[in-house]
Amino acid sequence: MEFSFDINQLFPERISILDQTLEAGRKTAGRPDLQENVATVLDELGRASAKAQQLTAPITSASKLQLQKHQLYLMKDGEANGGRGAVVGFLKVGYKKLFLLDRQGAHVEAEPLCILDFYIAENRQRHGYGLELFNFMLQHKHVEPALMAFDRPSPKFLSFLAKHYNLTQSIPQVNNFVVFEGFFFDKSAGQLRKTP
Repeated sequence: MEFSFDINQLFPERISILDQTLEAGRKTAGRPDLQENVATVLDELGRASAKAQQLTAPITSASKLQLQKHQLYLMKDGEANGGRGAVVGFLKVGYKKLFLLDRQGAHVEAEPLCILDFYIAENRQRHGYGLELFNFMLQHKHVEPALMAFDRPSPKFLSFLAKHYNLTQSIPQVNNFVVFEGFFFDKSAGQLRKTP
């Protein structure tokens, strides 16, 4: 995904981590012009993700990221667009308090790390970028995929999880989140506790 401005100026690393400050590095701190460009990138990515998932409205935007304690991992290709860089995709994560059902149907309260949005530009898919980005997040957060919850994963994302992480046995939930076999085996997965 290319933009008219220099992506490399906004995002110094191949994978940048953004939070509610929308700062991807020291270069953008205190620079309203660059902050505006960061917001433009996030808004465009959110729209592209919503379109790809056939959602009625984006679930990721600069304003939403500023209001929530989520983290967004943004991947770029620094050599694309004549050396000005292009955005490859993003992965948004955050902790959510969830009421889940275990395999026996017992209600469990947990606050796991959740995958909230995941998008790789269509022309960049099937080149390993999604796997690289996902693995970067797993290492940064020190978490195993089976211990996470996934918000409304698309069929394409479920195939990705099955192929790369052998996550195939999901436990049906009444909310829009998906958890997999193994989530309830590790009691530290978001401080599990049974609720009456």
